[in-house]
Amino acid sequence: MTESVLVCGAGMVGTSIALELQRRGMKVTLLDRREPGLETSHGNAGIITRTSLVPINNPMLWQQLPKLMLNQSASMRYKLGFMLKNTGWAIRFLLHARPSAFERTAKALFDLIELSRSEHARLIKEAEAQHLVQDDGWLFLYRSMKDFNNAAFLRQTYQRFGLDMQMLEKGDIAAMEPGLKPIFEQGVWIRDTRSIRDPSALVQAYAKLFVTRGGTLAKANLVAIEQSADRWHVKASDGEHFSADKLVIALGPWSKDFLARFGFQVPMGYERGYHMHYSGSGRGEGTDEVTELSRPIYDVSAGYVLAPMRGGLRLCTGVELADIDAEKNFAQLELAEASARQAVTLGERQLDEPWMGCRPTMPDCRPVIGAAPGQKDLYFAFGHQHIGVNTGPGTARILADQIEGREHKLQSEPFRPERFIRPRKQ
Repeated sequence: MTESVLVCGAGMVGTSIALELQRRGMKVTLLDRREPGLETSHGNAGIITRTSLVPINNPMLWQQLPKLMLNQSASMRYKLGFMLKNTGWAIRFLLHARPSAFERTAKALFDLIELSRSEHARLIKEAEAQHLVQDDGWLFLYRSMKDFNNAAFLRQTYQRFGLDMQMLEKGDIAAMEPGLKPIFEQGVWIRDTRSIRDPSALVQAYAKLFVTRGGTLAKANLVAIEQSADRWHVKASDGEHFSADKLVIALGPWSKDFLARFGFQVPMGYERGYHMHYSGSGRGEGTDEVTELSRPIYDVSAGYVLAPMRGGLRLCTGVELADIDAEKNFAQLELAEASARQAVTLGERQLDEPWMGCRPTMPDCRPVIGAAPGQKDLYFAFGHQHIGVNTGPGTARILADQIEGREHKLQSEPFRPERFIRPRKQ
């Protein structure tokens, strides 16, 4: 008899899981309150890269901490109320910046990214989404040699893990990206990186493939789950019910509150981020010159990423540690925009209001992937911080193996839910 599965959450992670379980012969229903890829998966920089093996809480954080505590940086900010309410999470987050903890996380994320890279390649081809992806790598850029030297730890880590890098002098940068102004003294070209021209469209292409192959996609605002006999039941706000043999929770930052209703305590923080699109035209800045980047850039000195997208140049801020529903604060974006205008002709804003999204982060910056503690046929797949698009397909492979009962312990151990989540309170 064919097993049935409900997958809650249609971002990159949930959609990838639905596709993988379907490929293994299961009857899958994918649920979300919105169309696929329109929440957290929409707003990122669209980069599939091995550089994501280094999380924010790496050993460099200790030397950066005094400056970050001033709460004036474009790369990281925090809301004091959130930190005071979540001191346990914050302390564990800092403790995982120790070298020994960082090494475990870096190795785990590297393996997950490697698995995802090969899975993305297969899915992009099967979904006929090649037009959404390019293979020109991305650039890490430094405004001074001091900034370049301060980031030596990152480059050393990338070298240890075999990333394909090329050092760039000032002239090399100008030759590769003539649209950039000559403010960068040094750069690094991360060549083994793919960029996505429209992250939402890629998720939607995967979801379309899922439906074409017979999967069920339903829009539902989920409010409750319960188990009876050997079935799982999910209730939507309009009263509609869905049921299946197994249940996967892949609701990203909303997983914490959703599971709290069922008795699970999830120690999750939120890396909020903002983006804005720009025309790339110089009109309004005293020139008619049109600027076009051929690949994403990371201005390490100023703490923002700028990526060419379908909707123009997408400027992405760093991290804001705050509650999921906290009031928006555009200070980071304003600072990033001012810095980006020093580097490139941005042109006019293309959105009425900046986009804001929340990225779910566990204390060790590793996602939670696996069976729910003490609960039969319930599975978790969330906590991917800001690299869910990068790691969704690999997550799907690991979770599908577990559901089928052929788990690879070395592969899944770093992500096991039990490291932070206890059996639910009855």
